[in-house]
Amino acid sequence: MQQEIHKKLGFGLMRLPRKNQEFDQPQIEKMVDAFIGAGGNYFDTARIYPGSEEITREVLVKRYPREKFLLASKLAAWNKCQCREDAIAQFETSLRLTQAEYFDCYLLHNLGEKRTAVFDNFGLWDFVQEKKAAGLIRHVGFSFHSNAEDLEDILQKHPEMEFVQLQINYADWDDPKIQSRRCYEVARKYNKPVIVMEPVKGGLLANPPEPVRNILKDAAPALSPAAWAIRFAASLDGVATVLSGMSDMEQMKDNLASMSGFKPLTDKDLAVIQQASETLKSLQLIPCTNCQYCQKVCPENIGIAGTLDAMNMLYAYNNPEFAANKEHWGVTVPGKNLADHCIQCGECEKVCPQHIPIRKFLAESNAKLPRNKK
Repeated sequence: MQQEIHKKLGFGLMRLPRKNQEFDQPQIEKMVDAFIGAGGNYFDTARIYPGSEEITREVLVKRYPREKFLLASKLAAWNKCQCREDAIAQFETSLRLTQAEYFDCYLLHNLGEKRTAVFDNFGLWDFVQEKKAAGLIRHVGFSFHSNAEDLEDILQKHPEMEFVQLQINYADWDDPKIQSRRCYEVARKYNKPVIVMEPVKGGLLANPPEPVRNILKDAAPALSPAAWAIRFAASLDGVATVLSGMSDMEQMKDNLASMSGFKPLTDKDLAVIQQASETLKSLQLIPCTNCQYCQKVCPENIGIAGTLDAMNMLYAYNNPEFAANKEHWGVTVPGKNLADHCIQCGECEKVCPQHIPIRKFLAESNAKLPRNKK
């Protein structure tokens, strides 16, 4: 696992920029060039991120020698896999689409709760070890969205796992559902390197409500809110890589600058983070990260993430018209229906990594957001 400070930042290929609904390949190429030029080399994609592996092939694999980068992808056996062969096909498809020859890091994707049993039943723990022995995988680990007890159970049963990818950010650090701190402590107990995902909580911490932003700005005017979040995660012992799902060149430049000359946060810095975290919790925002897992299972094709984003706009700024416009924008990609189509089936809540009571907020949006047609 990589340890160099400049290489502690990883490029998450989940939220890449688009133009007219298509990937903005020229801009993504510039972002890749800037990242590698600054000393970065870790790129993270997944079969479940629509189009991510294909664009990774074009902007990275075809343009750089294989030894210049580390590439991670993932196997989501719980996503439409009816049998072991369906799950194995995900790996084979990822390898074919990326044309990467092998994966430096390959992860069993989103373990925890009932999802772990799918990997057990399909014998995927042995499968990834076979692929490692064949040279198609260099390092094997898993990503995880559940509680500390589940994590400990997995690490006890599978000591062969080389690393774990955890959701860690200052907003979730002491959250009783996400349990960032407790999961991190379990990983350290078993001496597993940690790859951090969601350090900026899907962008929420890059553009926090004004009271939080003011706390951070007063403490360090030159640092962006996103830089604070990334540096918090990077300061933790045992963290090998902090992934950031960057969406444009400005985010790339800010992230690279935040890690330039990196030093772990001081006790004074951590006190600022604690104040920001407590202020954020007092605002009662919905912790949606726009991962779109809910969208994939919604039988009514509701723009769930856009609706939750709209509700956060309402909570933060108390402007229903502004929030409603945000909702209408959000449902165009990828959902097509508004929240009033919700049939309360609960499928969205079963797959939400943030454990959000989605049905409750969809119903609330029907009551509080005006339905102006565009």
